[in-house]
Amino acid sequence: MLKDCRTVWANCLRVIKANIGEQSFRTWFEPIVPVQLHNNVLIIQVPSQFFYEWLEEHYVDVLKKGIYQELGPEGRLEYSIVVDQGNSQNKPRTVNIPTSRKAAAPTQAASPAAAIAASALTGSARNVAAAAAAPVSNPDMLRNPFEATKAIDRNYVKSQLNNTYSFENYVEGDCNRLARSAGLAVANKPGTTSFNPLMVYGGVGLGKTHLVQAIGNHIKATSPDKFVLYVSAEKFTNQFIESLRNNGVQDFANFYLLVDILILDDVQFLSGKDKTQEMFFHIFNHLHQAGKQIVMTSDRPPRDLNGLEDRLLSRFKWGLTADLQSPDFETRMAIIQNKMEQDGIDIPPQVVEYLAHSVNTNVRELEGVLISLVAQSSLNRREIDLEMAKQALRHIIEEVEAEVNLDFIQKTVAEYFSISLDLLKAKTRKKEVVTARQVAMYFAKEHTSHSLKSIGFHFGGRDHSTVIHSVQTVSDLIDSDKNFRNTIVDLRKKFVKK
Repeated sequence: MLKDCRTVWANCLRVIKANIGEQSFRTWFEPIVPVQLHNNVLIIQVPSQFFYEWLEEHYVDVLKKGIYQELGPEGRLEYSIVVDQGNSQNKPRTVNIPTSRKAAAPTQAASPAAAIAASALTGSARNVAAAAAAPVSNPDMLRNPFEATKAIDRNYVKSQLNNTYSFENYVEGDCNRLARSAGLAVANKPGTTSFNPLMVYGGVGLGKTHLVQAIGNHIKATSPDKFVLYVSAEKFTNQFIESLRNNGVQDFANFYLLVDILILDDVQFLSGKDKTQEMFFHIFNHLHQAGKQIVMTSDRPPRDLNGLEDRLLSRFKWGLTADLQSPDFETRMAIIQNKMEQDGIDIPPQVVEYLAHSVNTNVRELEGVLISLVAQSSLNRREIDLEMAKQALRHIIEEVEAEVNLDFIQKTVAEYFSISLDLLKAKTRKKEVVTARQVAMYFAKEHTSHSLKSIGFHFGGRDHSTVIHSVQTVSDLIDSDKNFRNTIVDLRKKFVKK
C-alpha cells in the first residue's frame, strides 16, 4: 500500500508528540506542512531559516526516530524552507535542505541557500543553543511568565499593557501626526501593512510609550485572539540572562515565538549586549517572516544607535521609522485641556495659556505641573490661579524663568516710564504707553528665551506680528534718535546680571 506525505507526517507527529512537551510540540511542529513523499524522502515545509536551524539543533533525533518508524532505515527527511513569503501575485519561494549537516550535499540549485542556512547560527548563538540543550525541570521558574513556557497557554499570559493608554487620549499635533497615523494603521491591520517593523523614536517624555501601548490596547480590543506583548528592552535582556543561568533558553525563545504583536520599548538598551542581540535577531526574523507585527521605540533614529549589529539595524529600516518632536503651543494647549477633561479639573483659560507657553520641553513635564497644581489646590483649598501656576513652575522645572524674566522686565520698564503694569498690558494706544510696551517687548526678546508668540501673550494677548513690529521700531529709533538710544542704554544696565 502506497503512503502519501500527509499520512506519513501525521504518523511521525504521533511519535514526536510522545517524546516532547506539549508547548514545544505546538510551537515547533504544528506550523510544519508536509509537501511531498518521493523515493522514501519526506519533504516538509518550515516557515523560516531560523525555524529550520532550531529544529536541527534541538529536535533532529526525534525527527529521525519518527522517519525511521514510518519509512524504515532508508527513509530520509528534507526541509523546504520559505525564504520569501511572496504576495497575491507570486507564490512563496522556498529552498530544500537535507535534515542533517552530515547528510549528503544538497543539489547544486539549493547549495547557496544551504550554505547561508548552515552559517546562520554562529558564535554566541551556538553557545546559547548549547546552553538550551538541557530541559528546564524547576517548576518554580513559572514565578515569571517569561522565564519558562512549558505548559503555558498564551491566552493566560498578560500583555503587560497599561489600559489607560489609548488613541482616544493621545493628542495629535504636527509633532506626532506621522507616528500616530502609522500607529493607527498598524493597530487596525497588524502585520499586513508596510509598516513592519514600526520604529518610533524621540526624546524623553514625548509620548513614545503611550503611542505603542495604545497600538497594543487597540489590537487587544479588536482582535482578542491575537497575543500582544509589551516588554522593555531592559526586561527582555534580564529575562534572557536568567534563561541562560537556568538552562532555559529554549523555553525563552519558545515563548517569544508565540507572540503575534511584539512591542519592544527602548531598544537602545540592547547596545553592546551581543548575545541578547543575537537572540532578538532570530526572534525578529521568525516573527517578521511569519507575518507577525513588531513595534519598537528608541530615543534616537536607527542610524544613531551605536553598539547594535548592522544586521539588526538594517532590519529596523525594513518598515517605517517615525519621530516624535516636542509639542508646539497649540498641541500643548490641547494636551492640558484633554488632561483637565480626563481628571475632571477646572483651570482658568489664562492659566492654561500660561502653562502652555512656559512648559515647552515635553509632555511629561507638562503633566507633572498639572498634577502639582491639582495637589496644591486640594491641600490649600484654593482655586488654581496664575500665581499658583508660577509657583508650581518654579518648584518643578529648573530655570523655567531666568533671573531676568518677563515679569521683571515689565515691572522695570513700567516704573521707568511711570505707568502702571496693567496699563502696559492694556489695549490703549496712548503714545507713551505704546513706546513703553514696545521697549519692554524689545528687552523681552533680547533677554529671555520666550518665543514671539509667548511674549505677545504676556503683553495682553497680542500676536507675534505685534512683537516683531515693536522690536523693529525700537531698533530703528536706537539708530535714529540719540535721546531714545540713551534711554535704552540706561534701561539695559538694569537687566545686566550682577
